[in-house]
Amino acid sequence: MAKHSTNAGMRVFIIIWVGQLVSVIGSGLTTFALNVWVYQHTGSVTQFALISLCNQLPLILISPLAGALVDRWNRRWSMIISDAGAGLSIMAIALLFALGRLEIWHIYIACATSATFSAFQWPAYSAAIPLLVPKQHLGRVSGMTQLGESVAQLISPVLGGVLLMAIQLQGVLLIDVATFLFSLVTLFLVRFPNAKTTTTGEVGKTSLLQEVAYGWNYITARPGLVGLLIFFVADNFFTAIFTVLFTPLVLSFASPAILGTILSIEGLGLLLGSLVISTWGGPTRLIQGLFVFQMLASLCILVDGLRPSVPLVALATFLFSFGAPIFNSCSHVIWQKKVAIKLQGRVFAVRRTIACISLPLAYLIAGPLVERVFQPLMAVNGPLASSIGQLIGVGPGRGIGLLFVVLGAVSILIPIVAYQYPRLRFVENELPDQI
Repeated sequence: MAKHSTNAGMRVFIIIWVGQLVSVIGSGLTTFALNVWVYQHTGSVTQFALISLCNQLPLILISPLAGALVDRWNRRWSMIISDAGAGLSIMAIALLFALGRLEIWHIYIACATSATFSAFQWPAYSAAIPLLVPKQHLGRVSGMTQLGESVAQLISPVLGGVLLMAIQLQGVLLIDVATFLFSLVTLFLVRFPNAKTTTTGEVGKTSLLQEVAYGWNYITARPGLVGLLIFFVADNFFTAIFTVLFTPLVLSFASPAILGTILSIEGLGLLLGSLVISTWGGPTRLIQGLFVFQMLASLCILVDGLRPSVPLVALATFLFSFGAPIFNSCSHVIWQKKVAIKLQGRVFAVRRTIACISLPLAYLIAGPLVERVFQPLMAVNGPLASSIGQLIGVGPGRGIGLLFVVLGAVSILIPIVAYQYPRLRFVENELPDQI
């Protein structure tokens, strides 16, 4: 009977996973197309970075409330409503483009709206997985969920570039809407096992804000989890600056076609990393995996800034993306094991909010840092042209290159410092598994 229940749960997860995989590919097409459209129409790194801000800020602000609500609601219906809302926001952009009235600020609003619905989708999806999957398979399943993002990153840049020329932005957006509809169909076809959620009586005794606060208190009562959160706040800050400036860096010395190729190589790295973690399940000491692959990512950021070389940037990007699924899986499995299933919605939402709290600052300062500080330093006749410029080059994009070298060098210190904190280093031993 137990084996039958396990197999049934895995079948449900695979159906959901396929739906989300198709949806993520569609979203990847839209992200690539919108990024190219905005950069071509503005030429501004700052306005380009604001898209990332609009995608992240609602997640940070709404996630704690969304997580508490997800613990009250049916998690399947939370995912259904979230996917439907995100699909409608993309449909609105397609309609405005078809009418010839699409403006940059429309894209900002649509991205923020879609991100708001995603704030409910992510904790619902994450908290549903332990209901369906045995504990010993969580590492592999975590790799499978990241596999979808890897496939999207591999396919979307090349396919998005072709579709953008063939059917324009409107057609790409409509394809994304169709993928949302497909994911909705898969969710309607399955049923989730019942989870203990907040009951009607409990709702009367406990306010929503108290439930949100409980997610925060649950984490702060466990110093190892607090250390893990601080680790991610620092790492996310540096990674966010790198991510948002990567496209302008490559376009400073290569064509959009080369950019698409490098992004597809990045997707290949994500795909291979996801396959590795899906079959391997992760290291025995997950926290050590975090430290090792964070340091690898930092070295790759540094190398990306060294020279305006397509092979060098492609190699560093591949290694960066290869380690990302393993890094994320190690973290996610620690949280899934250490947090009770009935509390995972609110705890995971608070965790996401705190871990991403540095992202808005990163997105806001990335453009001005390049345009007002680093690029002038690395201009042809800039202050550093005769010194550092001899090593990494001068001219367009070399300010971003210098910033990447600085980011990589500083972020290498993050795992070194984190390792000195015993509560984080021994978090897997000191906190009991809850599933």
